[in-house]
Amino acid sequence: MKIAISVADLDQSRVDGTRVYILNLLKHFGQLDFDSEFLLYHKNDFNPELTPPNFLNYKIIQKSFPFLWTQIRLAMELWKDVPDVLWMPMAALPLVRRKNLKTVITIHDLAFKHFPQYFTKKDLRKLNFFADYSVRNASKIIAVSQSTKQDILKFYPEVKEDKIKVIYHGFTDGVFSQARDLTQEEKVKNELGIVGDYILYSGALQPRKNIERLIEAFDAYKTRSKSAVKLVLAGEKAWLCENIEKKAKRSLYSADIVMPGRLRFCDIGHLFRGAALFAHPSLYEGFGITVLEAYAAGVPLLTADNSSLREAGGEAALYFDAYDVCEMSAQMERLLTDEKLRTELIAKGKEQLQKFSWEKCAKETLGYIKTS
Repeated sequence: MKIAISVADLDQSRVDGTRVYILNLLKHFGQLDFDSEFLLYHKNDFNPELTPPNFLNYKIIQKSFPFLWTQIRLAMELWKDVPDVLWMPMAALPLVRRKNLKTVITIHDLAFKHFPQYFTKKDLRKLNFFADYSVRNASKIIAVSQSTKQDILKFYPEVKEDKIKVIYHGFTDGVFSQARDLTQEEKVKNELGIVGDYILYSGALQPRKNIERLIEAFDAYKTRSKSAVKLVLAGEKAWLCENIEKKAKRSLYSADIVMPGRLRFCDIGHLFRGAALFAHPSLYEGFGITVLEAYAAGVPLLTADNSSLREAGGEAALYFDAYDVCEMSAQMERLLTDEKLRTELIAKGKEQLQKFSWEKCAKETLGYIKTS
């Protein structure tokens, strides 16, 4: 079988959950099916941190193009190479393609349907157009959680449920579950100006992540407790991040808020393992891969109780209402001060983690693609 995959997202500079997903599946596909040929299409040079392996059954095809790469350049290559099936890890099918080409798309989330106000008008138009077309026209759909599947059925009631398969993410075991290296942790902390204990957030800085309320909850906790704990907001600036920056600067404890920007993946691992707790205040997640990263790192998790986060988090996290700053702050204090609870949640996190692996995700995904 000839399987085409769009991997252009691995060219991007920012490492996010979707790109980690694509990379980790590519680490397994070539070893799971020696008889199939995988055509991996991308536009520019791979991000060094996102470069996939080059197995003997992988044909990596780099084709630059100045605009509408998926709709023109990729579409042309697919027409020429005649694959049996196309997997798009993002919801953006080429509009022009062979009638007999089977197609599978992955839907990571439909945040733009729930929170259109958190997207630029240009991005919103693009996301709606391509998602609407792709969901309605793909041969099969992969949803990364039951929550995402229910969103698809809600926003696209004409889509038949048996067209959608839920396949959970895995986690990057090698980066986050290493033994602690206190020397390296201190080196990373010193480079970033972090002194003492800290609460960690890791992810894009954008409105849906609910970081402004996290800062408010942090301020409230600091005022009550007089604690010296810091808040580290590790992640690149994304769309509409200006208010987050303003909130951090106007905080009574702005000197204790560290915003280091984009970090190397290995440094993120050290920051996770050294954190007093990991905070995940998001208003909505299609899966929430950082939940698993926190569990792998052995750091207690404080997370919002919405969308898919219970599916990923199970009974191993302390939850709060994402819109309730007082509850978030109270749960923050509880997790920072209750050593017994911290120990229990860390142990439960290791157990919850066993339910997810990239190998399992890859096997289920490849099997679904091949039966399209």
